[in-house]
Amino acid sequence: MKGMLKNYILYCLITYIVFSSLSIDILAQSSFPLASESSKKNGYISVLDVSKAKINNKTTKIVKRESDLHLNWVILKDDVVEKVHDQTDTDPDAIFHIEIPMSGIYTISTSVIRDEEIEVGSKVETRFAKIQIDNERITKRIISDEYNYTNHSLGRFQLKGGKQVLKVWLPKGILLGAVEIESYIPLTIPPGVANYHPKIVPPTSRPRLWVDKDILPVIQKRLTKGENLSVWKNLKEKVLIPFPFEFNPTREIAQNPVLERVVQEKAFYYLMTGNLKIGNEAVRLILDYLSVLEFGNVKSGDITRDIGRAIYTTALVYDWCYDIIHEGDRKILYSEMMRLADNMEIGWPPFKESIVSGHASEAQVNRDLLAMSIAIYDEDPEPYRYTSYLILEELVPMRSFEYQSPRHSQGVDYGAYRHGWEMHAAWLFYRMAGMRVFDDNIMGLTNYWLYMRLPDGEMLRDGDMFSKSGVYWKNPQTMLLDYSYANDPIIKAEFERQGGLPDNPVLFLLLNDPDLEPEYDISSLPLSIDFGSVLGGLIARTGWNMNDNSNDVVAEIKGGGYHFGNHQHADAGAIQLYYRGLQICDLGLYVAYGIPYDYNFNKRSIAHSMMLVIDPKEEISRRAKNDGGTKFNQRVPETPQEVMSDPWFDNGRVIYSDFGPSLQKPLYSCFKVDLTGAYTSKVSNYTRSFCFFNLDRDDTPAVIILSDDISTSKAEFDKFWKINTLEKPFLSDSSIVLRNQKKGVVGKTHVKMLRPLPENLKLEISHRKDPENILGTMDRISSDSPEANGYQIIFFPENEEKRHRFLTIFQMTSDDTPPLPINLQEDNDKYILRLSDRILCMSSGSQLIQSPFSMTVPDDSEYQILLTDLKPGFWNIYSPDKNINLNFKVEQGKNTCFFSASKGLYYISPGRSYNNH
Repeated sequence: MKGMLKNYILYCLITYIVFSSLSIDILAQSSFPLASESSKKNGYISVLDVSKAKINNKTTKIVKRESDLHLNWVILKDDVVEKVHDQTDTDPDAIFHIEIPMSGIYTISTSVIRDEEIEVGSKVETRFAKIQIDNERITKRIISDEYNYTNHSLGRFQLKGGKQVLKVWLPKGILLGAVEIESYIPLTIPPGVANYHPKIVPPTSRPRLWVDKDILPVIQKRLTKGENLSVWKNLKEKVLIPFPFEFNPTREIAQNPVLERVVQEKAFYYLMTGNLKIGNEAVRLILDYLSVLEFGNVKSGDITRDIGRAIYTTALVYDWCYDIIHEGDRKILYSEMMRLADNMEIGWPPFKESIVSGHASEAQVNRDLLAMSIAIYDEDPEPYRYTSYLILEELVPMRSFEYQSPRHSQGVDYGAYRHGWEMHAAWLFYRMAGMRVFDDNIMGLTNYWLYMRLPDGEMLRDGDMFSKSGVYWKNPQTMLLDYSYANDPIIKAEFERQGGLPDNPVLFLLLNDPDLEPEYDISSLPLSIDFGSVLGGLIARTGWNMNDNSNDVVAEIKGGGYHFGNHQHADAGAIQLYYRGLQICDLGLYVAYGIPYDYNFNKRSIAHSMMLVIDPKEEISRRAKNDGGTKFNQRVPETPQEVMSDPWFDNGRVIYSDFGPSLQKPLYSCFKVDLTGAYTSKVSNYTRSFCFFNLDRDDTPAVIILSDDISTSKAEFDKFWKINTLEKPFLSDSSIVLRNQKKGVVGKTHVKMLRPLPENLKLEISHRKDPENILGTMDRISSDSPEANGYQIIFFPENEEKRHRFLTIFQMTSDDTPPLPINLQEDNDKYILRLSDRILCMSSGSQLIQSPFSMTVPDDSEYQILLTDLKPGFWNIYSPDKNINLNFKVEQGKNTCFFSASKGLYYISPGRSYNNH
């Protein structure tokens, strides 16, 4: 902080020497220490020094600081109470006389110092000032906060040309040095937008938001049917009660979410019934509200979401009540929406951020600005040209590419939230023009949340998480948008399990079809899902019993495809496992975006159960720590072409994924991924193979076989095979035992590493609160959450070699059930494992099996045999006793064969036998 002030004071000294007069107008880039919002080569700038301002001697004093005796600062006197939050009329503390060359929009900024010592990391109180231009309404603006102690843009203001007065009321503890006024130049319109003519445009008729003249009678008929009836009755009761709204036209107010909801409901009621009294009340409420609504210069938190909601509410009134709004009032509503749009995070024109990710992919464009642009299209088609370009030409192609994999790159929480907003866009276009502008694969995305669901109501972790443990995780608004769009009874049942949407009856009545019966039984869904090649992964489970008493196992492996940055984690190859609670899990917690803990642990590979490789010289972006994991990507690709052509986004390649023999209730689910591309060049080759066996037993419901073959570019790069768990693990008979429980019923996972051999392997088990471990000192947070108090299990080889192979068996057992005996044979680059009534033959390395081999089934019991890693093409299984002579074809991308056999010798070879018919 002291260094910042020294630099700032030096800069101010130089500024004082250069600008010795009250106001200096220049047509060049400003040398005032506060950077303007919009960089430009030409523009008006005026720097106003407080030494020439008219100071209120009753409330303020001019001070100098020993470190900058040439500079003047104004501060409230010690015995004066600040008037910033006072609604009474008082004389300002400082008055600046300004002269503006021409009418237009200008940015006003301040240069201040806090009269206090600020410790690094301490909480800083936000300080406000009041300002007034001539006799316009007084407005309150942030002048110093934790994000910016010294320099703040107070916002953009419409100033008239010529002389005028700027009045300032100061807060306590703030020294004001200068004010800057700078002409605002809007964002540049991208070249592709300048001559863009959207193929889909709003109709000339109204309404056009959520309903058109054809769908309106359909919605009206649904109001009194099924579950819609009670919602409609409750809404009717509320809207018929007048809403009191008292305001002073000379005083601004903050957002009123309750009023906005009431306005939406009254406008909707008018749309459905034509009740003039209620419709006129909605119009009057929104006009009065907007006349005093002010968001100021708040930039932190969710302020753009709040601004957007006000725009959206206004757009609904504009469209639904269009025929009863006087022309002059429509112009006011239009002007107010454009005023608010100018303060959105994406800017106006809305090209400050990319719509494919970040906050710009949320409600800003997909609902708020799109609804506004559709509503005002007749009066001004330009906003619709902007929003339709962003959605139809940028967002739709990107989502069409991404959703080839039915999962969301931003995880279960942010993914559901952001997907819900793009579904607003899908619906607004669909109801406006009768066209589905998004690819149909958007309707398969809900499978992601169904399969991530755990028996206890939570979900497997993915991306930055804000859901809390101990409750049923939900996002009902997104489920409503999805099931109604796809006419999906299973998702409608999920929406109802999540409690419906009682706080948004308007959206519910607009979309819900009461004739669609919810399907609560999800056992019709296959137990396994392959997520494809764009966001690769596989989830396998033993059942759909969704309660705390469930004996079901749920397991996931991810990897392959691409990394899309932002809230997506560096977790290619990570595994998770649930059995009566999380057994293998992530240990990161999302506290705040971009803080050291977030960049050094939460988003990084080290917080996940996966392979780490330490190259001491590896450079990590964002000044983050070297955790040994996959690439730490915070860049966001904006087009499918960019993500496919830039190797930085490479997150590995799915080699194969398969489950069967029954697709509904598979006995096996297997997945193999080449993860080389997910790491930097420190890794020269790495594949991870995952095989899940559903044993259909109560005592040992499932087993997992995990095989890793990894080579590094240098032998001295340390490799760490790592898993995380919540409860303290213990050793038993050369295995590590993980445990968790639900309602006192214990589930265990026996983890046994078969390769490398124990004499060639080291093991460390550490607690998250240990000061350090084999991986060094890790960033931690203070929290009572299980993740912050979890454990890390790390295997690492004794010897330094470029290549190492790991083979690990996970057996999930009920209570004190002992693990099943394991028989392993290794021969000619193959592993042959036998346990229970299963035999697995798999490659012991990265390569597919291409040569003939044999295997022996040892006793008279019948075994279910799975062969994986087979090269594509025809193969033959033959036994000398001629019990089997089977030709089969191995498919590309599946690479497996499954059959049953009893005692005997079996030859497996590529090609076909012509002796069987």
